[in-house]
Amino acid sequence: MVTFLFSLLLLFFGYAFYSKFVERVFIIDDNRPTPANTKNDGMDFMPISWIKGSLIQLLNIAGLGPIFGAILGALYGPVAFIWIVIGAIFAGAVHDYFSGMLSVRHNGEQYPSIVGRYLGKPMKVIINLVSIVLMILVAAAFTAGPAELLAEVTSLSFMNALFIIFAYFLLAALLPINKVIGRIYPIFGGVLIFMATAIGIGLLFQDQPIPNLTLDNLHPEEIPIWPLLMVTISCGAISGFHATQSPVIARTLKKESDGRKVFYGAMIGEAVIAMIWAAAAMTFFAGTGGLGEALASGGPAGVVNEISTSMLGVLGGILAILGVIILPITTGDTALRSSRMMLVELLQVVTKKESKGFKMLMAIPVVIPTFYLAQIDYSFLWRYVGWTNQVVATVMLWTGAVYLLKKGRLHWICGLPALFMTAVCGTYIFYAPEGFQLPYQTSVLIGVSITVIVLVWYLRIISKNDKNKEEESDRAA
Repeated sequence: MVTFLFSLLLLFFGYAFYSKFVERVFIIDDNRPTPANTKNDGMDFMPISWIKGSLIQLLNIAGLGPIFGAILGALYGPVAFIWIVIGAIFAGAVHDYFSGMLSVRHNGEQYPSIVGRYLGKPMKVIINLVSIVLMILVAAAFTAGPAELLAEVTSLSFMNALFIIFAYFLLAALLPINKVIGRIYPIFGGVLIFMATAIGIGLLFQDQPIPNLTLDNLHPEEIPIWPLLMVTISCGAISGFHATQSPVIARTLKKESDGRKVFYGAMIGEAVIAMIWAAAAMTFFAGTGGLGEALASGGPAGVVNEISTSMLGVLGGILAILGVIILPITTGDTALRSSRMMLVELLQVVTKKESKGFKMLMAIPVVIPTFYLAQIDYSFLWRYVGWTNQVVATVMLWTGAVYLLKKGRLHWICGLPALFMTAVCGTYIFYAPEGFQLPYQTSVLIGVSITVIVLVWYLRIISKNDKNKEEESDRAA
């Protein structure tokens, strides 16, 4: 229990102190008008309070991610706590803050456009396509499961349940943000927080103690911790999906100082939720062995249902069903909304159209493939979401590093986690079943080699930037 409680304490300290340090490095300016005020269009751009924005952001980035991912990550034992803490404070929350604040600084631009500004147009084109595909995959994967459960608990067929969910998707993706998302998301965000808080308090009174990190449980069943843990627990530590969601709320910030509370704060909140569910999973089933058996028989949804019902009674069962149905749907609808925004932004370069009708029409090209993919095996889709998700996160961190470098600020706060995630992604794709399936040692060697190459590129940019500054200083003199 000491490891768990100390980890929670570190997360709170991370928000209280490191978030302010990151904010000082970025340098906010509350006198600068935000896109919510300068581009208020009554649909995507409109000012809302930071409290409501924080709850919407939490639900946008969270959904079932910090629950299902944390439960699967709990198979690695208490070392999962360490990754959640380090990943969230120094990588995930920094990633979310820069993806949101750079959008604020650039008139609410979407993630691919921000990448293009600092990493070049070729990278923008690549990441635009990757991001839209990722959004469609996430929406499809987070639709099939709720539709199946909705069909089980009602008299609806799977297809009817799917049609109902997609009817909601269309409303959420097309209507102004304050009509659906702005009204019901804060409520669902409250449900997510209440559910995690109730489970967390219940854990403190369980007969089975929360395991501490020791040398004996550091490496259960010899599962390779690195890089598998860093991909298994993405939501709760660092997730590229967040970079596609932060611009949605960036378009609603009243002032720049709200960014720390909304972007950095929501990520820390998600990390706390992930920490609680990881602890619950490895404690309730008396270790990783029992958890593995529970996952094999009922999957993550079954584990959530069993823990919630046992610890919280009837209320827990209701919350579990609501959570497994509603939370992934709220991830799916914002995924489609952001993919619509990306497509609009991409096509506006050619069409120059900015009307509401054009923005609404662009929902069709993303909804149709999502509806089709939602009807196939979601586990097949999800295998490709994990690695793609972390690639997107890595690119966002590099974008933040280059931005800070050009501004003459402490770029290493983004550069170091970017290097780490480069190694994670470079190793994972060569080792994973959905990748090249090479031997572990070979994959690690390739991943490290890729990271060294990227580091050389980074050092050259630093050197070139320093040289340019010297030349400017000489000309000024």
